Amino acid sequence: MTKFESTSSLSRRSVLLGGGALVVSVGAAMTLDTMMSMQAAYAQGAKPPLTPDQLSSYIAVNADGTVAAYFGKMDMGHGLHVAIAQIVADELDVPFKAVKVYMGDTGTSVNQGGASGSTGIQLGGKQMRMASAEARRVLVEMAAGLLSVPADKLAVNDGVVSATDDKAKRISYAEMIGGKYFNVQLDWNKQYGNTLYAPGKAQPKNPKDHKVVGQPIKREDVAPKVFCQGDFCTDIKVPGMVHGRMIRPAVAGSVPVKVDEASIKDIAGAKVVWDKGFLGVVANKEWDAIKAAEKLKVEWSQVDAPFPEQAQLYDHIRKAPVRKREVEKQNGDVDAAFASAAKVIEAEYEWPFQSHASMGPACALVEIKDGNVTCWSGTQKSHFVQLGLAATLGVPVEKVRVIHKTGPGSYGRNDADDCASDAAVLAKAVGKPVRLQYMRDQGTGWDPKGPASIHKARAALDASGKVIAYEFFSKGFSRVDVDTNGSKPQDTLAGQTQGVALKSGDGFGIPAESYAFDNKRAGWETIPPLLDRSSPLRSSHLRDPVGPQIHFASESFIDEVAAAVNADPIEFRLRHIKEARDVAVIKAAAEKAKWDTRPSPRKDQTGSKVSGRGIAYSQRNGTRVAVIAEVDIDRSTGKIFARKFTVAHDCGQLINPDGLVKCVEGNIVQGVSRTLWEEVTFDKKAVTSVDWISYPILDITETPGQVDVVIINHPEIAPSGAGEPSIRPVAAAIANAIFDATGVRIRRVPFSPERVKAALS
Repeated sequence: MTKFESTSSLSRRSVLLGGGALVVSVGAAMTLDTMMSMQAAYAQGAKPPLTPDQLSSYIAVNADGTVAAYFGKMDMGHGLHVAIAQIVADELDVPFKAVKVYMGDTGTSVNQGGASGSTGIQLGGKQMRMASAEARRVLVEMAAGLLSVPADKLAVNDGVVSATDDKAKRISYAEMIGGKYFNVQLDWNKQYGNTLYAPGKAQPKNPKDHKVVGQPIKREDVAPKVFCQGDFCTDIKVPGMVHGRMIRPAVAGSVPVKVDEASIKDIAGAKVVWDKGFLGVVANKEWDAIKAAEKLKVEWSQVDAPFPEQAQLYDHIRKAPVRKREVEKQNGDVDAAFASAAKVIEAEYEWPFQSHASMGPACALVEIKDGNVTCWSGTQKSHFVQLGLAATLGVPVEKVRVIHKTGPGSYGRNDADDCASDAAVLAKAVGKPVRLQYMRDQGTGWDPKGPASIHKARAALDASGKVIAYEFFSKGFSRVDVDTNGSKPQDTLAGQTQGVALKSGDGFGIPAESYAFDNKRAGWETIPPLLDRSSPLRSSHLRDPVGPQIHFASESFIDEVAAAVNADPIEFRLRHIKEARDVAVIKAAAEKAKWDTRPSPRKDQTGSKVSGRGIAYSQRNGTRVAVIAEVDIDRSTGKIFARKFTVAHDCGQLINPDGLVKCVEGNIVQGVSRTLWEEVTFDKKAVTSVDWISYPILDITETPGQVDVVIINHPEIAPSGAGEPSIRPVAAAIANAIFDATGVRIRRVPFSPERVKAALS
């Protein structure tokens, strides 16, 4: 019962009709008469509104004793639903198997931000914990009235409330339920999204009393996915639906000026939808839609090719005007320290555009019926797509329901939200439900990209070799050129092609670490996008937004400084890190990996095949991670095999160690792929990396042979997230291992065989 529950055919009411749920009004201490009168008052089953200030928006207890947890986020492959069920089960004192988690459906949950920033447990779980604790408090007070026993003399076990001194006095949650909803007011902070918080009067349990939290409970949804026993987004069908395909220009920025609809008249049921730059086709059969998209004759506007040559990308970034500059951290007199330095070490690092390259292109189905809009999407932010579709279609937001269905993956703002908006425009135009699936080249070529950037670092040393100043600056395309979700038409291809006024945002970041240099400055600069409308190189969030590129540079540079003063890379870090938890993860990784204390690079290797080890560490929103990479390098081919990783991970309280380990393993694999292979290629007209050949990713023969995960558990510290932190140091750890093996520092990702071979020659 703890698997991600499909909600395509469920409403909150239908979930409860079979067993019902409790309605309680919270106020003064409850007597039996009060309790009975309250139950009678709600005998008709009045449904409270789906709002953040209602307990019923998060928790329902059914007549059979099972619990429904309505979660306004979703699982994008990490097993988050298991952890949420553990939290709910512990606070309510019900069996883990009794909890069902309903996720990512705007019809059953309030907007808790979707899958976003590793906040699933950190913020979403926090709210579900508070709601569950409040539900338990209310149920225990109900039982106190029904059993005539003070609430503090009652205990709960497996959903049964009993007197501590008389076990015969007992009543189950199920027996107390009158087939209704909770009707309990919560203290909502009036915020939506990740920061939504609505506690009740109850305090959650002390971690020492947790029985389910901390257990390595395995997921039940993996086998059905592997054996194709469950529906993916691509499998959803509704009566009367047609199939759609979008048509994109060969030159970015070009728009249709003439469309010959007669060119597809021989394709049964084929129709063209054209509005300014928006161009798509629909047909009764999917293959017919594909043929229509290929056959449709279109005359495109003549525009200047908008992009520089790819070889000029980093020069373009260096020379581009700065749109926004932000100094986020500064202490001491950095300029004076550099002026007095006996030696200055400087380096610059480069990171390319990268694509989400999801396993398949996005798919969405939109049905508009009787004034209501229903969308099935692989989005990781259903509530934001709901807002976007309402704005795109010009309907009230309450008339739109978005249902998350498992798609091909996400890890940020991929093409899913754009697909949902495109499908909505098509559905409105043709008056039928439209199932839209992008083609492979559109999914990889037109998804929002992780931004390209350069990073400059320098350190000032005094005559003794002590670091007296440190400066780090990034310059690149904004991580929010288009926003992190599809809540506004200006941030979707549908809106941009239809001429919605744009507002490109500015954002980047600085290294997250605790190096305590007396004089320190860190900041960033963003530059304008290469094309301000409907661009295949628009940039947005990709897993751990700008974290890998920033820390590739900052942690590579820390290694460079350590080498310059002939220090062991770990010893040098520990000399300067000030936070105890950061020190602990580094030491834990070193101990597990049996780190050999010595400066880099190695001096004992000859021949074409060499090996090395490297470390990198970082923080992310309270989580600390240290990664040690061990790599083998073939000098003759430039091929790198990242064979072993040791990861020490501290994200506060541990909810599910099994899920955490697998999450870290996934981060490592994806991090290796982005480090060794992934780079968006383009010419002056368009993105040219549009499939697995032109945009290669790590294949199964190249995955690390071993990933050892050391979990540092702090039950006393609120959990701080694991979905993204461990990808952050991967590129730097590999780069530092390459230097350790070869003595050569490579400062541009990806470390493709050609680039490595050239660097070593």
